[in-house]
Amino acid sequence: QFPFGRRLPCDIYWHGVSFHDNDIFSGQVNKFPGMTEMVRKITLSRAVRTMQDLFPLEYNFYPRSWILPEEFPLFVAEVRMMKDSDPSWRPTFIVKPDGGCQGDGIYLIKDPSDIRLTGSIQSRPAVVQEYICKPLLVDKLKFDIRLYVLLKSLEPLEIYIAKDGLSRFCTEPYQEPTLKNLHQVFMHLTNYSLNIHSGNFIHSDSANTGSKRTFSSILCRLSSRGADVKKLWSDIISLVIKTIIALTPELKVYYQSDIPAGKPGPTCFQILGFDILLMKNLKPMLLEVNANPSMRIEHEQELSPGVFENVPSPVDEEVKVAVIRDTLRLVDPQKKKR
Repeated sequence: QFPFGRRLPCDIYWHGVSFHDNDIFSGQVNKFPGMTEMVRKITLSRAVRTMQDLFPLEYNFYPRSWILPEEFPLFVAEVRMMKDSDPSWRPTFIVKPDGGCQGDGIYLIKDPSDIRLTGSIQSRPAVVQEYICKPLLVDKLKFDIRLYVLLKSLEPLEIYIAKDGLSRFCTEPYQEPTLKNLHQVFMHLTNYSLNIHSGNFIHSDSANTGSKRTFSSILCRLSSRGADVKKLWSDIISLVIKTIIALTPELKVYYQSDIPAGKPGPTCFQILGFDILLMKNLKPMLLEVNANPSMRIEHEQELSPGVFENVPSPVDEEVKVAVIRDTLRLVDPQKKKR
């Protein structure tokens, strides 16, 4: 550890946030240049939609989306057209600010004319998506999956997916969105950083109960109900690979401008957090990709109003320690020498 930035040649450089370092000439660094920019909501949406235009059937794992403010007229026109052709269609939309994280600024609307949207659209670029109204529920609760993906190299493209991830639960029983319940974030939004503030949040030491569980515990439950868990995994793997393929062309441009071919420079790898929602029919849908997924293995517990302490979280530890350990094994510079 070099808290004051001492520079000695290392095998592996582990940065906190993003890749911006012109002093690294060797070894491997745990961030790709441009990755933080590429997985922002608008850029990711653009990249995936470009592929949707080319391969609509291959990229049907991403909800219909529009980029605001530039596509607002298109959004209004398309929604009106779809409603005209199917009067029974009662959509809900989810608005996600481009720079937001941890659920910040996300809200649901029923109609493009919603005052919250029209009021903030110019000042806050965002992606608006069709909201998935029929998610898979466990214990009557909506949840999403955080999967950890190691992008080990761009050329050749080398991707590893961790065998286990986290399932993060809402803290109020799910109901399909109506005008009355649109604002109930603990029912509709799975973000851990929102639900932790709910009185119903359950910190559990067990992997298969509580508001944060292992993904493998969910797979066990599904399997015991007769679900085809093998197919589910292969659909998830396919979603991850296709998403990274959509990002690759621009990532290569960033890479070549920061680390030109033929010049000394580090090689890169990066752990990404994929947020995936399962629909009722077990089809995985991509919600977003996180360039800097939290690797904390403790959680905050509120002892009294405004007073928090950090408590070990066995579920986080079980999943994340394995992710870091296997990542270091995969990029181990000693491996070639042995």
